[in-house]
Amino acid sequence: MKTLDAVLQNIQIDLSEEHQIQLDILRLDQVHPHISGNKWFKLKYNLLEAEAEGHDTLLTFGGAFSNHIYATAAAGKEYGFKTIGIVRGEKVLPLNSTLAFAEAHGMHLKFVGRSAYKLKGEEAFQKNLQEEFGKCFIIPEGGSNSLAVKGCTEIVENPENYDYICCCVGTGGTIAGILERVQNQSQVLGFSALKGGNFLSDEINRLTMAYSGNQYSNYQIVEDYHFGGYAKANAELVNFINQFKVEQGILLDPIYTGKMIFGLLDMMDRDFFDPESRILAIHSGGLQGIIGFNERYQRKNLRILIS
Repeated sequence: MKTLDAVLQNIQIDLSEEHQIQLDILRLDQVHPHISGNKWFKLKYNLLEAEAEGHDTLLTFGGAFSNHIYATAAAGKEYGFKTIGIVRGEKVLPLNSTLAFAEAHGMHLKFVGRSAYKLKGEEAFQKNLQEEFGKCFIIPEGGSNSLAVKGCTEIVENPENYDYICCCVGTGGTIAGILERVQNQSQVLGFSALKGGNFLSDEINRLTMAYSGNQYSNYQIVEDYHFGGYAKANAELVNFINQFKVEQGILLDPIYTGKMIFGLLDMMDRDFFDPESRILAIHSGGLQGIIGFNERYQRKNLRILIS
């Protein structure tokens, strides 16, 4: 399975020029039409392992607008796997754009209540799924396991070229892989998409320990730019995303990358970074979720301009 190339795009803004800061964005959103962003890297070795173990079916978990569900369905279709998605919450018809895409790409969707969904990592819960669906290769929610960490070590090719590497954090697999690749050569900033993400450091440490037996101290979880919590947004964030698209030609998503870039520029303005710092921000995709976001927030007159 070929690793896809990502474009590195330099960003010129008044703040970076004023502080003489180099800001580059790694465009993982462009590596694949559907298996885009960090999802390509998180799924890569999971698919190879599933194939090596003789599996023909992938089973995974996610919410109704999950980038991971969307990408897994696309990957299964492209690489010849059947796919099953265990979706948090009740089934609502018509299906939203994310789930309709997954179903159209052959994914069987099973909806479970939120209380039951909390048990998704339990051995008994997964055993019941195996009994219901037969032999399948189980990938955790968000795709974050040691195989995902291995894939995410391939995201940043030359970490020594940067003082800071910035990424979004949801389940921790991406930042864990970046830390393994960086090996203390740079500082890593993880922008939490979650309100109350105190647990994230423990989860990141768990993932790196499982992968290599190492824990790292050269990272920081930034919790000040979640805009109220996961999938929450307001007019300030939406206006920022739309303006950034106009000025830089880069579309950001409102769940992850929009919040990260907003926070990153605000931190520049607050002199968090020393003059002449070199910063790499990783665009982790997630753009498919914008359609669903626009549907959910239309009553609040919030709309991200896709084109």
